[in-house]
Amino acid sequence: MIETREAKMFDIDFFMNINEIRKQIYNGEHFEKKYLLNKFEEYRSKTPIIYNIETTNACNMKCKMCPRTTMMTRQVKTMNKETFINLVDQIEPFSKSKWGEWEKFIESEYGIKSGDISENHFFTYIIPKVLQLHGYGDPLLDKNMPEYIRILSERNIPSYFSCNPANIDIKKTAQIFENGLDYIKYSIESVDDKRHKDIRGEASNFSDSYNKIIELLKIKEKKGYKTTIIITMLNLNRVDQMEDFELLKKKFAGQNVYTYLKSEDQQWYRKDYHGTCSIHWSEFCKHPWMSMTIKSNGDAVMCMEDFNNEIILGNVKKQSLYEIWNGEAYKIFREDHFNLTKGIKCTEQCDMKLIGSFIQ
Repeated sequence: MIETREAKMFDIDFFMNINEIRKQIYNGEHFEKKYLLNKFEEYRSKTPIIYNIETTNACNMKCKMCPRTTMMTRQVKTMNKETFINLVDQIEPFSKSKWGEWEKFIESEYGIKSGDISENHFFTYIIPKVLQLHGYGDPLLDKNMPEYIRILSERNIPSYFSCNPANIDIKKTAQIFENGLDYIKYSIESVDDKRHKDIRGEASNFSDSYNKIIELLKIKEKKGYKTTIIITMLNLNRVDQMEDFELLKKKFAGQNVYTYLKSEDQQWYRKDYHGTCSIHWSEFCKHPWMSMTIKSNGDAVMCMEDFNNEIILGNVKKQSLYEIWNGEAYKIFREDHFNLTKGIKCTEQCDMKLIGSFIQ
């Protein structure tokens, strides 16, 4: 029988507890590997943390900045409802008091306020409190998504997913809103259809996507749905990048949307290393101690960036989250980050630095 335990979506306690060590490291202080290993283990929650559930890896886009387009070889699968329900039965949201502590920490340490709108506000004030329902697929292609949102709402678990607006089905999306989705993100790369297709593929476009989003905003206002609609553009280091972003903001001016320019992650894929404004991608990787990712076939993998399920740490159809999170495979994986183990995705195909990089 699979054991169930409580979990959080993003371990804000770990993030806060290692903050002094993080600052000391970036100020040039050196620590012994054994000391940091023990400290990270001390601060790591022994109850499992789940960051995102990829309910499907089906996608009809051909985005030029996504490894899925040319490198994903795993079978396309959609998670069954039994597996999804088993997962959400093992998690719960943060308490109000804990979240209040986190907000004070973020404002004090990073200068980001709760009312801001930015890439780093999104990462610090939204991402930690929601269950993310996307991975290397589009949640709009999962027929069960409206029901999943209802299930999460009934359990008071905040929900969020990112998708391509070209796949919007007005009736289905309105149902998702009605069922209580907290945040939905639409990715738009240009207000010019041709340029948008050049980046996201022929199945995508701006004009139809824009019209659908405007229609959804009208439905949202009329029905009083609480869903926050987020509009993002990826900073792909294009010559016309900022001009395109300003045009995008103008198109949505006066609309009730949260719009920001997102730093490109996985710059290793296009081999265009142009830096980042993201707190998440600027600091060393904390995922092995802070969060889990569950893929559409039930695999628990290293993080959301593992497009081919290369580092499998367990499977939720055979084990509980607690067993996986505290198991031997995770123990070895955490040590790999300290040892900078060669031949794994974390050291070969990721822009984020590992903690081992800071150990002499």
